[in-house]
Amino acid sequence: MAQDENLAAVVTNAASDIGSFIRSQREAAHVSVRQLAEKAGVSNPYLSQIERGLRKPSADVLNQIAKALRVSAEVLYIRAGILEPSETNQVRDAIITDTAINERQKQVLLDIYTSFCQQNEAALLEAAAQAEHAPSEDEQSRLQITESPHESPQTSVTH
Repeated sequence: MAQDENLAAVVTNAASDIGSFIRSQREAAHVSVRQLAEKAGVSNPYLSQIERGLRKPSADVLNQIAKALRVSAEVLYIRAGILEPSETNQVRDAIITDTAINERQKQVLLDIYTSFCQQNEAALLEAAAQAEHAPSEDEQSRLQITESPHESPQTSVTH
């Protein structure tokens, strides 16, 4: 029974956390509960219950709310406990928590940052693959000794 009570407390805390986060995002966007409910395609009372921590929304509902608020669905999923947060990243954290820019601007910056990280990772993987297939220093020196660029390779014919 204690385990069930602990699980209920975790679910209640997650619902409260996501609800307060949605409320703060809605207020920052200067949108009423009714306007957000309409944009997200959910009922006004249901959204109100989510914001007060009385209901825990499904991933689909969170996705609809994220689109309506123009925030990352991933952020809402993490806040709701549906997704585990990825490794900590100071740049991402700074962008997400910055109050000087709106949610759309945050998403654009995150997309650009992610793109740069992926490009750099791909370049590192390519360089590592090339280094793996490149001859070692010993092999290079042996190749230089046996084949000089100024001499043609010697072939001997025995009869």
